[in-house]
Amino acid sequence: MSEKGRVIKSTGNLYTVYTTSMEKVECSLAGRYRLEDLKSTNPVVVGDMVLFERPGEKQHGRIIDVLERKNYIIRKSSNFSKTYQVVASNLDQLILMATIAYPQTFPEFIDRYLVTAEAYNIPAILLFNKIDLYNEEQLESLEKLMNIYSKIGYSCYAISAFDKSHSNKLKTFFPKKITLVAGNSGVGKSTLINALFPDLKLKTQEISDYHQKGKHTTTFVEMFPLPGQGYVIDTPGIKGFGIIDMDNEPLFHYFPEFFKISKYCKYYNCIHVNEPDCAVIDALEKGDISYSRYKSYLSLLEEQSKKEKYRK
Repeated sequence: MSEKGRVIKSTGNLYTVYTTSMEKVECSLAGRYRLEDLKSTNPVVVGDMVLFERPGEKQHGRIIDVLERKNYIIRKSSNFSKTYQVVASNLDQLILMATIAYPQTFPEFIDRYLVTAEAYNIPAILLFNKIDLYNEEQLESLEKLMNIYSKIGYSCYAISAFDKSHSNKLKTFFPKKITLVAGNSGVGKSTLINALFPDLKLKTQEISDYHQKGKHTTTFVEMFPLPGQGYVIDTPGIKGFGIIDMDNEPLFHYFPEFFKISKYCKYYNCIHVNEPDCAVIDALEKGDISYSRYKSYLSLLEEQSKKEKYRK
């Protein structure tokens, strides 16, 4: 007899499933799922709703089916790889953490994550951490960067993971939602989650390493139940984020500010590179569209073009 549950942890070939009766069951994967989708490095991911069986009286289960996902965050294993990694599924929101120093999060990394969230209809919130370390010049740079994303429509917050007034406000984001917390290595994801929910006791670097670049201690994706019927998903830090092929819609559809004004372009199939009477390029020249966002768009467009040539 099969049972239903949610995958809350994935470590190699073992999965921890949280049942509807609040029981944790360690499961392996039925053989057919190991061969079903060779393009994915992980056919079962944290957040998946699954059906599993427990043969005989054994406590160990076996996943026999993965139910349809409402959405997911997905990334290429590498820029020109034919495989991809689903980070997590069935999300209500993405909290993307970034830092302008210690280490620096580059705008293109932010844009790549946001494009993927847009493609799969996942609301995104931007948290810029470590403001307690920034000097006046860095704070001015941060304000300019936040203005870029606030203008587009993203909620942006400048925070310190060690400031209780910040963590008290952020706690209100989590009840009754499944939240993925993501970002570069070393931006303070686990530190923030511990500040918000101390009982979780996630492993972090010592505070003396707070200034260091690119350090992270989370080695796999894991979901944690929260007070208020919510879940938070902690993820390993990553240095890059390869975009998967998005064949259904043109790339600019996932840049909200581009899509909004593209209807004013002269040509309906304008890709906003060198076409005459392009509303996007006109807005860029007027300063209504950020140069960093347009630069990210061109980089992704070029990457897509190279992938197409690579496939041929």
